[in-house]
Amino acid sequence: FFFKPYGTSNSQVTSRNKQPNTQQYNQQDYYPRMEEENGIVKLVSKEGDVWEVPIAVAKMSTLVATTIDDDVEEDDEVREIPLPNVKDAVLTKVIEYCTHYKDEPMTPITTPLKSSKLEELVQPWYASFVKVEQALLFELVTAANFMDIKPLLDLTCLAVSVMIKGKQASELRAIFNISNDFTPEEEAQVREENKW
Repeated sequence: FFFKPYGTSNSQVTSRNKQPNTQQYNQQDYYPRMEEENGIVKLVSKEGDVWEVPIAVAKMSTLVATTIDDDVEEDDEVREIPLPNVKDAVLTKVIEYCTHYKDEPMTPITTPLKSSKLEELVQPWYASFVKVEQALLFELVTAANFMDIKPLLDLTCLAVSVMIKGKQASELRAIFNISNDFTPEEEAQVREENKW
């Protein structure tokens, strides 16, 4: 067994992109519906910890679903799926999210946003799920993007957008750990040139 990133070769990526999307969607035609599927898949975190997860839950991740489907086509045996970009603590939260989503799917986030309060945009469980430390929230965004879990990526990005709304440039630099390359004079000049 040789694991290829995302479970595909270059030729498979090209041919896969030409095929129509066959995922089933819920009534809002936005987030994929979780199909009932038996079995367990082993997800391996960056630290090497192994998590046994029901296939139906793990397949919320397009990365995992593609890898499982490719493995099944090869030898009908699902193997461990390494997730080298996902820390153990983050993978625990991702699995918690996907497990809950199976029982209570998150309502799609519509734009423009009707409110700046998470509780008014998604169900209470999902709003409290993203009330975590800033570092963990950013790692959840990265993991959702890497694992290709669209509803989790939407939720975590929403939480970040709510967190930064109304902040000054200096506050945003602190939040995102961005150094200020402008002198005060240069910053004043840029502000003057870009007045609204």
